[in-house]
Amino acid sequence: MTATLDTRTTTGPADEPGPEETGREQHPQRPALELVPSSRREDVAATTNLTAEQIEELGRRLDVIRDRVLAERGESDAAYIRDVVRKQRYLEIGGRALLFAGALPPAWIAGTAMLSIAKILENMEIGHNVMHGQWDWMRDPKIHSSTWEWDNVSSSAEWKHSHNYMHHTYTNVVGKDRDVGYGILRLSEEQRWNPYYLGNPLYNLLLSLFFEYGVALHDLEVERLVTGRKSWKRAWQQLKSIARKTGRQALKDYVAFPALAGPFFLPVLAGNLTANLVRNVWSHAVIFCGHFPTGAVQFTEEQLEDESRGEWYVRQLLGSANLDGGRFFHLMTGQLSFQIEHHLFPDLPSNRYAEVAPEVRALCAEYGLEYTSGPLWKQYMQVLGTINRLALPNGKR
Repeated sequence: MTATLDTRTTTGPADEPGPEETGREQHPQRPALELVPSSRREDVAATTNLTAEQIEELGRRLDVIRDRVLAERGESDAAYIRDVVRKQRYLEIGGRALLFAGALPPAWIAGTAMLSIAKILENMEIGHNVMHGQWDWMRDPKIHSSTWEWDNVSSSAEWKHSHNYMHHTYTNVVGKDRDVGYGILRLSEEQRWNPYYLGNPLYNLLLSLFFEYGVALHDLEVERLVTGRKSWKRAWQQLKSIARKTGRQALKDYVAFPALAGPFFLPVLAGNLTANLVRNVWSHAVIFCGHFPTGAVQFTEEQLEDESRGEWYVRQLLGSANLDGGRFFHLMTGQLSFQIEHHLFPDLPSNRYAEVAPEVRALCAEYGLEYTSGPLWKQYMQVLGTINRLALPNGKR
């Protein structure tokens, strides 16, 4: 059964009329997100066995943690991110240099591995966190959310809207958080089944391999275009932005650097392609394991009315999952292995999540809230199981 928790947050009226108001039919092959009506309306207090006062007290205690870390930020934090940026660039330069000698298999393998790690670090630990504004307090224009453009086909401006605003405001809210299914997958029982979803396993495989493109395209809201709830003018503006960024990325990885290698054009091309695929598959696995394993709770739009700050905190706690691992593992996930802490405090420096995680876990134990955490392989198997089961009309999460 899908873990769906009732909470209440003010979402306001729908931005645009639904299909029943426009009189347009839904496309049979690419269905609009159609949700199963929910009869449950419990608030956080009723579902968690906490009183409203306890929930607000929990929120205040989490605020204390956040305020303390914000006040403590200093040179050691700045040194951390600058060191990561420096090492990432050394890895990228070294990887690309070795690929220029790619006719030798050991050089190609080493170069591709180094470039893969560099791309993962740039996307996960640097790009994602810089664009969250975690390092804006440094006043360094080179590491600032307003200036950073990452090594990805998504433009930073579009990504910051779809991720920083839509995802972090409506975390795991089916129908509001577009990261639930990325517009192509059925990841909740609250989504009405359609024959299109029989392809769930295949769609997920393709999304994993080409994750950067899935992230870039999912904010287009294709299902809203199909039903007339979004204008083609706005979609065309987004498509032009995606096309420009995709063109620059393709020119760099698949034309310019291979051409610089001269007779080693093909080895360099293959190395760049492999590095991008490795980065995509890794990012997909980490992100899906942080949101959709067993124990991560989902929510409905109706459950968000008048949500308090304490209730918002509880929704972040219950809608997220952590990954167990060592220091290098956490670095390679961009500290998103501390997904719970990231959703609670998205603006804290990422290197501080490991520090506050024991405090958050202790609070969960004190208030009787589940703190979901587990190894990557186990949670990824749970995610795949959910995707496969929900491909069927009677599949359960």
